[in-house]
Amino acid sequence: KETRNPTELFQIWLNLPKRSKMVDPYFTMFWSEDIPVVRIDDAEITLYTGNLGNHKTLSPPPHSWASQANSDIAVWSIKLKANGRFTLPKSNILSNRCLYFFSGETLEIENRQISVRNRITLHSLSHVDIQNGSLPAEILLLQGNPIGEPTAKYGPFVMNTQQEIRQAIYDYQRTGFGGWPWDRKDPVHNANSGRFALHADGTKEERK
Repeated sequence: KETRNPTELFQIWLNLPKRSKMVDPYFTMFWSEDIPVVRIDDAEITLYTGNLGNHKTLSPPPHSWASQANSDIAVWSIKLKANGRFTLPKSNILSNRCLYFFSGETLEIENRQISVRNRITLHSLSHVDIQNGSLPAEILLLQGNPIGEPTAKYGPFVMNTQQEIRQAIYDYQRTGFGGWPWDRKDPVHNANSGRFALHADGTKEERK
């Protein structure tokens, strides 16, 4: 049956420090029912990574920059009721912090009117009062302490030097980074198989 597909996807890439560039790949499945959701006043905050008060998030992959105590990484989805308010708490570290206001009408932040489909850069060492407009709003919070290393990038590759970029491209062309395990480019799993995650070591997680 043809129906409307309301899925909205954000693909967020975190860089790795130089010491972790060549670690073995690691996969972690965050099941939706395990991800913490915090309700404060007029806001519903989904914590993908980055703790909020006493609310702890799931553990990120062990070599991720998000796993480092001083990374201050936070990725939150914030839903605000119409005409609702929320105070974004300050961080203890001077980090890059921004909000992407992607659904709603208007927000008022520090006495400034912000229209939907805008990114707002904030100071991480200050509390920020957010007043929503007349429609329910959804906001994506992205925050992190910079790694502080030089970067070189080309397409999806991010390394520290141009020589490393050339080597990464060569390695990909030579090996495919492990190859493609399926016999077609658009594999479709059995619709009756339910939800599952297949890990590199062959372990299969299943949920109803």
